[in-house]
Amino acid sequence: MKLIKIKDNSFRASHEFNEIPKIISSILNKTVSELKDTDVFVFPNSLKEMEGMTKDQMILNIVNQSYHSGNIMGFLGFGEEHLIIESRFSEGPHDYFFQYLIENVLKIPYVIDLNTIIDKENKIISLFIFIFPYYLRKAMRKGLFKQYVRNEYNNQSVKGTIDIPRHIKKNTPFVGNIAYSLREFSYDNDMLQLIRHTIEFIKKRKEGTRVLSTVRNEVKKVYEVTQSYNHMDRNKVIMLNQQRPIRHAYYKEYRELQKLCLTILQRHKHYMGTGPEKINGILFDGAWLWEEYIDTLVNDAFYHPKNKGGTGAQKLFSRDEGQKVGLIYPDFISRNQEHPIIGDAKYKPVQNIRNKDYLQILAYMFRFDAKIGCYFYPNHSTADNEVLYLNQGLTYEKNEQKRENIKVIKLGLKIPQNVEDYQDFTEKMKQSEKQFLSQIQFFY
Repeated sequence: MKLIKIKDNSFRASHEFNEIPKIISSILNKTVSELKDTDVFVFPNSLKEMEGMTKDQMILNIVNQSYHSGNIMGFLGFGEEHLIIESRFSEGPHDYFFQYLIENVLKIPYVIDLNTIIDKENKIISLFIFIFPYYLRKAMRKGLFKQYVRNEYNNQSVKGTIDIPRHIKKNTPFVGNIAYSLREFSYDNDMLQLIRHTIEFIKKRKEGTRVLSTVRNEVKKVYEVTQSYNHMDRNKVIMLNQQRPIRHAYYKEYRELQKLCLTILQRHKHYMGTGPEKINGILFDGAWLWEEYIDTLVNDAFYHPKNKGGTGAQKLFSRDEGQKVGLIYPDFISRNQEHPIIGDAKYKPVQNIRNKDYLQILAYMFRFDAKIGCYFYPNHSTADNEVLYLNQGLTYEKNEQKRENIKVIKLGLKIPQNVEDYQDFTEKMKQSEKQFLSQIQFFY
């Protein structure tokens, strides 16, 4: 077993990765979109819905003689090779901060430590199993997947193509039935059967009941339409889904679910020593994860427009005839419109919030008549909040001075360091969250 651990947004000498050549050859200088046909899952499951990540973003790229990691965190494996990308805001041997974000945003319980997951292949299967409910819910929001299937019958009501060899085999001597097959539009298809086999596999694992309890309604619907399920057909169902990946754009969520189901069932085969080796893993965009986490904290007080998701869009201008133009998506707009506040989630150290960041939030403040703008950033240092007052006047006139009523505040949420275990980290994070929210309330 070979393990390399790095931080996101960091530089490391290229020779430090010599022990994981398969992983490096699979990801180096490759964009996130180039991994779409692998067993690597990027959250959220559609690149179009990622607020901070673009299809051209790289996990690892070459800069001079070094490798530079981007804003992406997570786990990658390829046979005996493993790469863990931790958050730069965590310290010590355990990245509790990253795992805390996952737990709160995706509602995936903290049951697996990324530092121990590489001990056993069986634990890697568990990691994929815990994201199964997320993908199942996402897909089934589109309704049950339906496609044409060819069913075989043997009765007197002939509706399809007569199957002569099967007819001779089943109906000799002739007793009135005809063997035939019929192409029908059905819910009981290869995709739903694959989901059913995955559910049955998860049920047999110790964490199965806990995992599936969050998607009871979805599981019930799958059971209702997969009446032809036979546990002996698993390999056949896997093969058919490998041969026929879902390609229709409307069902892109089912394509991701199909990929996950195949990964779970095939990784089990690999664990048993019968499956092929390929790169696998789960990756998260740090900026997206941080922004969605902040939303869980401030949702009662702030609207949260979603850029790539296309919800909550605001317009910057209006033309003479009344047409509104200039789409903008501030991260957070306060619900209190008497004293509006603009919030901007930044997954970066406080000293890196500068230049274009200032121009963007000031534009949003001007548009929404806000006197206060806030940067919400993870604070892993002892730095206090920084308040910046907008200037007025000109240096030429020697009358430049601050405006007392318009300010931008860098408001950090303190990330606990030097903790004993995950429970200790969680308790201290809850305290940090209370302090963070009380400071926001103070601005009103």
